Amino acid sequence: MRLVACLLLMALAAAAQFKMSVRQLEQFIKSSIELKHDDRKVAAYLRKVTLREQLDERTIEDLQGLGAGPKTVEALQALALTTKALPAPPPDAPPPPAAPPIPPPPPEDQQKILDQAREYALNYSKQLPNFICTQVTRRYADPTGLEFWQRQDVLTAKLSFFENKEDYKVILINNKPVDIQPEQVGGTISRGEFGTLLLEIFEPGTEAKFNWSKWTTLRGRRTHVYEYRVVKPMFSIRYENDSIIAPYSGMVYVDAKDLTVSRVRRKADNLPPSFPVQEVFQELDYDQIAIGDGQEFVLPLKVTVRSRAGKLLTKNEIEFRMYRKFGAEATITFDTPEPLPDDKTKEQPPK
Repeated sequence: MRLVACLLLMALAAAAQFKMSVRQLEQFIKSSIELKHDDRKVAAYLRKVTLREQLDERTIEDLQGLGAGPKTVEALQALALTTKALPAPPPDAPPPPAAPPIPPPPPEDQQKILDQAREYALNYSKQLPNFICTQVTRRYADPTGLEFWQRQDVLTAKLSFFENKEDYKVILINNKPVDIQPEQVGGTISRGEFGTLLLEIFEPGTEAKFNWSKWTTLRGRRTHVYEYRVVKPMFSIRYENDSIIAPYSGMVYVDAKDLTVSRVRRKADNLPPSFPVQEVFQELDYDQIAIGDGQEFVLPLKVTVRSRAGKLLTKNEIEFRMYRKFGAEATITFDTPEPLPDDKTKEQPPK
């Protein structure tokens, strides 16, 4: 697995109007207070915001009470004046009743689950068929560090998996035909979705330490969630001409029925202050997907890669779509599909 990140400030220089609801505005202000963002910069950002709903004085007072600065409050009051004629925001939906907690498996069962998940991970790539699919990468950036993402481009690539080897070729950039390798595009790229990341967690040499975390529901299936930590530096990160190998930690989601891995999360730990990147996070989702004659395989569904270098935030959302059996008859429509619906990756409370 390797990551390459580059600054995208040139593409983000132009100011833009940001439309949002009152609820989104409240979340933004609360996040800014929690992260201790500069009051003047938050106010400057608010001057670019257009609300779709009416902002009332009570909401402003509540945000001021939470710690919104004077410049921010002044900008909110200006927004309130411009939204008097707009409809009020819809009322909050009542929270669903809390379900009784499900007890975790006994310790001996937890170990058996981990042992079977490890066996699955170590043999994962060997079980995969030869196939072709479409990989769609939507790249975002935010130079303010406030997580208001601006999409930079959309890369559509033909991905071939033959005899346990991956081959990538970019065929569209923003729906315009090209024929280049991903490395020629620049920016953040990701590898290892077809088994490498699983090995970097479950291989005995990593000496990963696992602990039970919780039950959850993912794509309608009950799932075990384990926390893990790898103290040995094994996570390779490269930023422009600098590189580092870092320890890492995260979570592993194991399907309760067939004990396959359905999600992996990983973040780099203890990155030195001298390294340009301060945060790197990955989330990889797997799903059961039919190929060819209808036989189902557990294959990558979506990857999210996030990083922070100073205030610059970058995010890649990578989807794997239209799997086909590898061969002369395999064809891929060179179109960019719409993004996956949120419910395909949204975690639900355990049932």
